[in-house]
Amino acid sequence: MMKTTTPKIQAKSDKKWYLVDATDKVMGRLAADIAVILRGKNKPNFTPHLDMGDYVVVINAEKVKVTGNKEQNMEYIHHTGYWGHLRRFSAEHIRKTNPTRMISQAISGMIPRNRLRKFILAKLSVYAGPEHPHTGQNPITINL
Repeated sequence: MMKTTTPKIQAKSDKKWYLVDATDKVMGRLAADIAVILRGKNKPNFTPHLDMGDYVVVINAEKVKVTGNKEQNMEYIHHTGYWGHLRRFSAEHIRKTNPTRMISQAISGMIPRNRLRKFILAKLSVYAGPEHPHTGQNPITINL
């Protein structure tokens, strides 16, 4: 008879830190690759009900590319909670006001909506420019 084994959860110190430069990368493909790392699906001992992923720091979020006419046609929708206060913004407007929102929302849409979601998304840090405060963790630069 075969027994099913569950891997032990990694300690916080065992998790790796990755640095991703978003300059001239296509946003959807970049978000999909980052979501895989955040969930830990790139590891051989991946288990869906455990948080197996690593930390990811994304820099230069303002320089990410979107293909086609998405810069003008793609909409980011926000509801304030009041009647008639549905706000629609184009990707062009979001890039000018809050460029980190584009990448973080794209990655957020690729993470399952379950109890682990908030813990997985807490390991994501997105910055508009090239500077970030995580140099002490010695992140590994990866090219996606």
